[in-house]
Amino acid sequence: MSGLFSDMTGRGSVQAVRFAVEDFGGAVNGKKIEIVSGDHQNKPDIASALARRWFQTDGVDVIVNMAGSATALAVVEVAKLTNKVGLVTGALSSRLSNESCSDNHVHYGFDTYSASRATTRAVIESGKKRWFFITADYAFGHALQADAERFIKQAGGEVIGSVRHPLNTNDFSSFVLQAQASKADVIGIANGGADLVNTMSSLQEFKVAGGRQSVVPMLLFITDLHAMGPAKAQNALIAMPFYWDRNDQTRAFAKRFFEKIGRMPGEYQAADYSATLQYLRTIAQVGWEDGRRVVEALKNKPLNDFYANGGSIRSDGVLIHDLYLSRVKAPAESRYAWDYYEITATIRGEDAFQPLSESRCPAIPRK
Repeated sequence: MSGLFSDMTGRGSVQAVRFAVEDFGGAVNGKKIEIVSGDHQNKPDIASALARRWFQTDGVDVIVNMAGSATALAVVEVAKLTNKVGLVTGALSSRLSNESCSDNHVHYGFDTYSASRATTRAVIESGKKRWFFITADYAFGHALQADAERFIKQAGGEVIGSVRHPLNTNDFSSFVLQAQASKADVIGIANGGADLVNTMSSLQEFKVAGGRQSVVPMLLFITDLHAMGPAKAQNALIAMPFYWDRNDQTRAFAKRFFEKIGRMPGEYQAADYSATLQYLRTIAQVGWEDGRRVVEALKNKPLNDFYANGGSIRSDGVLIHDLYLSRVKAPAESRYAWDYYEITATIRGEDAFQPLSESRCPAIPRK
């Protein structure tokens, strides 16, 4: 609700959940649906304590979003201990569906594996092979760089160095100078939110962006792009699960969202809506008292809405659905407000996400 992730989640995520509850009818099996929200301040210990109180004392059945990977990893442990449900829509670490997977949560959206795979391949195919990373020094940044490194090496590239910065850093000059001095072909940015905005601004200040070195943000949310201005990231390639201007359904949701929040929705907020609606449809059939039963019922069935059309949740808890490889438009190409991306390719979910055969999730059955 505050801090560097507040625009991409925050009150917009709460509103997206409200929309889902309204569209479902406001009640399930005769019981009125109540929404509560809290600010974890990007601190896993606060998030864990809040989740424990909600689940054990206040009668909460499901927690949605959990912005930030360290936060999500803390909350899903509480869901597992209390047999409640976690719908992780606001965190990307692939660890959530690998070492830290459980029968009580799903990773609903996309992750560091799928986000980095398409982007790195597209860049290396353009002839840029030597990479240097500026990475956020916490679970999300570590996972994003690790997954990207794997795909870079598979595609014939190499990572020649990296530097890590603390969460919520204001001055990126020293990190940018190290990246510039590396003489890498590509400077990969493995952070998000205000950290990404500040990184891109510093790169422009030192005239790195647009020069011989290509700057590639591994993730770029539309709220970040709006905050920094598209000129700082023009022509960057990004893999994303949702864009508000993709079709009539996404535009209808975006119009409704904009009227309440004053900006277009991003990936997390679209996922918040979709995950909540699918959860409500499921508990109408199986009840909500047994969290493991709810998660099991969510898995391996078709999910159809503007976000997860044709998707399904696998046995490791990953939502498999299409991603869209997109190019950031130059300012002169934008036709109207928030017209920032050109979708250049659709990446099938089966090709974007980690194969189940590679999963390190202890909860899936093994032969």
